[in-house]
Amino acid sequence: MAHSRVAIVTGAARGIGAAVAKRLAQDGFGVGVLDLTEDSCAATVEAITAKGGSAVAVGADVADAAQVEAAVARVAAELGPPTVLVNNAGITRDNLLFKMTEDDWDAVLGVHLRGAFLMSREVQKHQTEQGWGRIVNLSSTSALGNRGQANYSAAKAGMQGFTKTLAIELGKFGVTVNAIAPGFIETEMTAATAERLKVGFEDFKNSAAAAIPVRRVGQPEDIAATVSFLAGEESGFVSGQVIYVAGGPQD
Repeated sequence: MAHSRVAIVTGAARGIGAAVAKRLAQDGFGVGVLDLTEDSCAATVEAITAKGGSAVAVGADVADAAQVEAAVARVAAELGPPTVLVNNAGITRDNLLFKMTEDDWDAVLGVHLRGAFLMSREVQKHQTEQGWGRIVNLSSTSALGNRGQANYSAAKAGMQGFTKTLAIELGKFGVTVNAIAPGFIETEMTAATAERLKVGFEDFKNSAAAAIPVRRVGQPEDIAATVSFLAGEESGFVSGQVIYVAGGPQD
């Protein structure tokens, strides 16, 4: 079936989002590279265009409905109607419950859950018109519980319920909706966690790897490869699933 080969990846300035954007460009998608500021997306866009791919940098706060609407409209105008959406944007504001502020809670739930809701609501218009689409939401192994992350784990568990409901609602329009729950992935975000815990990043990675059955930490490309499958033609009978990409089974 002919359909638009345009994807939007949120939080695509660096880390997992950047790797996903590059991989989808390699797969032949025009990519809307979305992050808080347009400038922050420049490196990802340059990496894509340097290899002959097509990408546009878009600045938007995914928790702001007007900005989301404008961002999706811009991608549609410059690249074509987006039929693939990867809701990857995320932040952490880690703290134990008794020290967690309302702002810590609202900020994290806002970017992850409200952001995924607003982006999905906007992009589904294009997907249902085209009669084809793929939404991939980024959850986390933290959805199963992680000390100091009541806000983040609630948001990431919420992404799973959100995924399953959208899969039910959008299936008849040719749209699949799945979630990926990464384990330990080597990114600036995990480096920041190590710093917060006052642990050297190499030591932090080594101790994480020791507890992972495949005996290594994950790379952003591990997630990008899974997104590539879920965003493609051949995954059309996979929907409403949460795939743990964590180097071993999760409880």
